[in-house]
Amino acid sequence: MKLSLSLSQARRLVLHNQGLLTAQAFGKGKMAALAAIERLGYVQIDTISVVERAHHHVFQTRVQDYQQAHLDALLGEDRRVFEYWSHAAAYLPMRDFRYSLPRMQAIAAGDRHWHERPNDKLLNRVLDRIRAEGPLRSKDFAPPPDHNAGPWWNWKPTKIALEHLFQEGRLMVARREKFQKVYDLPERVLPPDVDTSAPTLADTARHLVLRTLDARGFADKKEIGYLRKQVKPQLDAAIRELVESGEILPIAIEGIEKYEAYARSGALENLPARIGKRQMHLLSPFDNLVIQREPLHRLFGFDYQIECYVPQPKRQYGYFCLPILWGDRFIGRLDPKADRKAKVFRVLNLVFEPDFGEFDAALPALAEKVRQFAAYNGCERGEIGQVVPAGLKEALVRHFSG
Repeated sequence: MKLSLSLSQARRLVLHNQGLLTAQAFGKGKMAALAAIERLGYVQIDTISVVERAHHHVFQTRVQDYQQAHLDALLGEDRRVFEYWSHAAAYLPMRDFRYSLPRMQAIAAGDRHWHERPNDKLLNRVLDRIRAEGPLRSKDFAPPPDHNAGPWWNWKPTKIALEHLFQEGRLMVARREKFQKVYDLPERVLPPDVDTSAPTLADTARHLVLRTLDARGFADKKEIGYLRKQVKPQLDAAIRELVESGEILPIAIEGIEKYEAYARSGALENLPARIGKRQMHLLSPFDNLVIQREPLHRLFGFDYQIECYVPQPKRQYGYFCLPILWGDRFIGRLDPKADRKAKVFRVLNLVFEPDFGEFDAALPALAEKVRQFAAYNGCERGEIGQVVPAGLKEALVRHFSG
């Protein structure tokens, strides 16, 4: 049996599962933030801060009254989320903790992360201090007298040791203080009821398939295994077994060929028959919906690249352009900068897609979304720079000011 979807259904399914189709899809407050991460499976952490950092941005997009204190509490007090590695550094639901163990074990067995493994003497010295003194930050360890501080490849030895112990699972992040990791022993961080039994790689692959389909609605093997090299060899067997058990189904999407994707067997049961009020979203470049560029282009026809890693002369749209999603369509991209000291939110560049033309309907909703996002970034007024098409700037400024 194969599940056939129209392109419209496929888009609605992805957006529904991502919590972007309706307002307050996950509810309000801290528990809505928990519901969001448990649906998404992870929320990526990033350090770029021209606007609020990516992890907070992802939550704020889906939970209208989200506050950073919600995530702080879920991590440091309630222990309902934890930090580790998905395809990148991420917050993860604590209920999925055991599926991080295979990677921790692989690092402990010799897999390299960023740096060479520190010697046992240094690792044990760091562990002994935390065991005796309680949670510590990197800054609590003095560097050697001849150490020159620098970027991540020139970390001081104790910071490398802390990060290695974290990757091995011998330390965890107990909380963050001004974005600084505070490390502690797992036995002092993990809730007493968390499952710490190590899954097999086959168990982990099965979990990854189901979690990805819950988050995205459907996906092919490449999307499921995105930057997860450790379990890629087990994915074929996991998918085959889940199809044979009837838990997942192969799908076909109208107009998309050579795409062998899968969905949960009941994927369409709660899918709205149509889109109601079109939601306007400014998405983080690291948002779960857009982080994989190939499926984004395949399904939405949106060709997107984050340009902060591109040399400035070669940038087409700007340093940190946010994809603009309206309803089930990406209509443009917006390059922002929040000047928190001056409390000014600057739209440096706003470019609409060449085939988009519903400006009378979209501009008021976009202006309102920019106002909300500016306020979330601690800004009290806004400035609009370049707009393409240029003739829209006056109308946008009017809506934004009004």
